[in-house]
Amino acid sequence: MNDLKYIVSHFTTCGTVDGVAPLGAGLINDSYRVTTAEHVSPDYVLQRINREIFTDIDMLQGNIEAVTRHIRGKLEAAHVDDIDRKVLHFLPVCDGTKTYWRDDDGNYWRMMVFIPRAKTYSTVNPQYSYHAGAAFGNFEAMLADIPDTLGETIPNFHNMEFRLQQLHEAVANDVCGRVAEVRYYLDEIERRASYMCRAEQLHREGVLPRRVCHCDTKVDNMMFDEQGRVLCVIDLDTVMPSFVFSDYGDFLRTAGNTGREDDPDMENVNFDMEIFEAFTRGYLESARHFLLPVEIGNLPYAAALFPYMQCVRFLADYINGDTYYKIQYPMHNLVRTRAQFKLLQSVEQHHDDMRHIIDRLIR
Repeated sequence: MNDLKYIVSHFTTCGTVDGVAPLGAGLINDSYRVTTAEHVSPDYVLQRINREIFTDIDMLQGNIEAVTRHIRGKLEAAHVDDIDRKVLHFLPVCDGTKTYWRDDDGNYWRMMVFIPRAKTYSTVNPQYSYHAGAAFGNFEAMLADIPDTLGETIPNFHNMEFRLQQLHEAVANDVCGRVAEVRYYLDEIERRASYMCRAEQLHREGVLPRRVCHCDTKVDNMMFDEQGRVLCVIDLDTVMPSFVFSDYGDFLRTAGNTGREDDPDMENVNFDMEIFEAFTRGYLESARHFLLPVEIGNLPYAAALFPYMQCVRFLADYINGDTYYKIQYPMHNLVRTRAQFKLLQSVEQHHDDMRHIIDRLIR
């Protein structure tokens, strides 16, 4: 506790620090709630940044500072009330140079103002899926004209050509002798490879732009107020240049799956069109005014892209001997591969339905 208070002392907080306690169960960063003794002073969130995932802390925080500064400017220009609860605010260190501090052990820390009277939800249903679509679409819309150039905090994170290259290398090495048993999935992946790389192809042709995207679109990455209205989008570590397909397709891969990501029963795994329609309705309400026709026209492709990409990643890891994803049993990554492929097949079966829903929502 004393060590954490010492870390807090390097940031420009207001009030007297009263306590520091663990906050939530984050999978990436360690988070703590910092309480202050005075009622007029805000509470804070202290985070230790995961250096294994985010190797360039200066870029990471530079991205976040640019994004939150731009969003705050948009909200102020629109005379929105309660702004401090609608955009994250990171504290500078005491010398005013940066919004992060490095301790003697090489750990990097940051602090932000705690948003009071706010909630997150992990429930996935049409109502929250609609809110997620509207929130993440609005997030992209506010950043469509950001003047800053952001970096890739995780290089090639959603680059399909790169993910296929990783799979091809795994197959060529076949370090565990597993390629023969997964030939069916390798053939099915290759049959779709050219189509699934169309985002990169369209970008090279100059018709598909990169946008500033969240790249981790989950229901619980939004804060809600007391009346159930979205306050803001949180967890900005993966905000970086990408195609809008990242925010759209990644949400649907998890929220639209009627089964588990690693469900061993393929009968459980299907694509939930009710979730699809709710999320798409919210997304287009917020984002359609800045989206290009090529982006809207390829939204069904985006819905298929992400189960395909995750299938590729799970399969590559299985072939490599399960070196990246944590597994609970020896065949876990193969089960994950099968479940993602079944989800992909279900998405493909609904392609025309998705197209009709999008056309209707646009009209």
